[in-house]
Amino acid sequence: MTRVVVVGDLMTDAVARARYALARASDTPAIVTMHGGGSGANIASWLAVEGAEVAFIGRRGADITGRNRDMELMGYGVDARLVMDPERPTGTCVVLVTHKGERTMLSDPGANAALSPEDLPRDLFTSGAHLHLSGYTLVNEGSRDAGLAALDMARRSGMSISVDCASSAPLDRTGAEPFLEWTNGAKLLFANIDQAKVLTGRDDAEAAAKVLTAWFPQVIIKMNAEGALWFSNGRPDPVRVAAEPVDKIVDGTGAGDAFSAGFLPPWLAGKPPAESLAAGCRLAAKAIMHLGARPPF
Repeated sequence: MTRVVVVGDLMTDAVARARYALARASDTPAIVTMHGGGSGANIASWLAVEGAEVAFIGRRGADITGRNRDMELMGYGVDARLVMDPERPTGTCVVLVTHKGERTMLSDPGANAALSPEDLPRDLFTSGAHLHLSGYTLVNEGSRDAGLAALDMARRSGMSISVDCASSAPLDRTGAEPFLEWTNGAKLLFANIDQAKVLTGRDDAEAAAKVLTAWFPQVIIKMNAEGALWFSNGRPDPVRVAAEPVDKIVDGTGAGDAFSAGFLPPWLAGKPPAESLAAGCRLAAKAIMHLGARPPF
């Protein structure tokens, strides 16, 4: 089994799910719950509960929430390599979920923004392992050097590399050209349709994937209810898999992270793209049927 090393963000998600349409500038009844979050930490957690050998590298505050997030990761079975920041708090994200399930996120990266190259444990970067880098590490200026160092260490160690695109708005603020330059050399890119449009200017998933294979040998485009597609620069046509049907969408937070965690193990084991896509869609469906971005304990 290939060990997956995830470098990325660790957050506490305050999820506010509105019971009715938002009454702007007034009061809307909601269910508010606290959960572990952060795209990188979410992927590591889903990988661990699926039986993968996974380590997570990140940074937390010297606070109670940071301790709780650390213990959660260990509870999932993640080899958590968290550096404690003496000044910054653990990152926090306020997730506003409308009564129809649409999400808006307000993020304070906290300690994530101070992740440095010195925080990367050298013993995890070994030949035969796989690096998955959260795009948030690159789009956040404070942690960018750590992300670039992780990519460089992985390349030098002979590790395979996958990268995700974080979120469309910060990706757009960062710029497509720098992001593509930084991640050049990764074997696999994960993007949703909005992120793919930021990187390529193309609305169509297949067209965007074809453009992106100029930088990445393999590209995954996540298309929400339409499932996902895989495209390789060595094949004429993409492989598409439909989304898993769900009885009720409770919370879409972390569905994309769960998809990535479902896709990676069979892909690393050399399984066909359709099988890997189906595994990703299965785990994404599981994620959206409960509150929070992490697997239920």
